[in-house]
Amino acid sequence: MKKTMPAICGIALALCFFSRALFAQSSAPTPTGTPTKTLVFLGDSLTAGLGVQANEAFPALISEKIRAARLPFQIENAGLSGDTTAGALRRVDWLLQRPIDVLVIELGGNDGLRGLPVKALKANLQAIIDKVKAKNPGMKIVIAGMQIPPNLGAEYAASLERVYAELARENNAVLIPFLLEGVGGHRDLNQSDMIHPTAAGHRIVADLVWRTLEPILRKG
Repeated sequence: MKKTMPAICGIALALCFFSRALFAQSSAPTPTGTPTKTLVFLGDSLTAGLGVQANEAFPALISEKIRAARLPFQIENAGLSGDTTAGALRRVDWLLQRPIDVLVIELGGNDGLRGLPVKALKANLQAIIDKVKAKNPGMKIVIAGMQIPPNLGAEYAASLERVYAELARENNAVLIPFLLEGVGGHRDLNQSDMIHPTAAGHRIVADLVWRTLEPILRKG
C-alpha cells in the first residue's frame, strides 16, 4: 500500500491539472462574437415594446439574431413610450455619454398622431443626427420611417412620410422606408389600439429591420 500511494497521488495530481486545463479551455471566451461594439435603438413605444414582454420587442429579437450570427455587438434599447422627436432630442446627450457604433432612430409617430408641425419634426431629427455626428462622425445611422393614417389630411400624412427619405438622403443615412411594413393596419398583428404590434407583429418588424441591419453590422 505504501509503495502504491505515491503512484496514486501522482495520477490524482495529473488528473487534477488535466481537468483544470480542460475547464479553462472550455470556459475561455472566444474572440468571435464577443460584444465590443454597441447598437442603440432610439425610439418611442414601438421600440420600447409597449404591451408585449421585453424579450418580445423587436430590439430584443434583433439581439437574438446578433448572438446567433456571432456578431460583436451589444444592444441598448433606448425606447421611451410616448416620446416625441423633441423629447428624444432632450435626452440624446445622455445617451451619447457612452460609445455608440450604430444608431437606429425610430421616432415621429407620436408627433404625427398629435398633429405637431412636420417642419419641427424634421428639425428635431436633424438636430439629433447633428449631435450624433459631432460626437462620433463615424457612427452609422439608420432611420426608420413612419406613416400615419390620413386623419389630419392626406397632405400632412404624405409630408410626414417624406421627411424620413429626405433626412436619410441629406445625411447619408440608411433608410428603412416604413418600420411597420406588413404589420400596420393588420388587426391580427396589432393590439387593440391598432397602433402597437403584438408579439407576432414584432417578429415581422424584427425581420424587416434585420434585413437592413445585418449588412451594416457585418461590415463592422
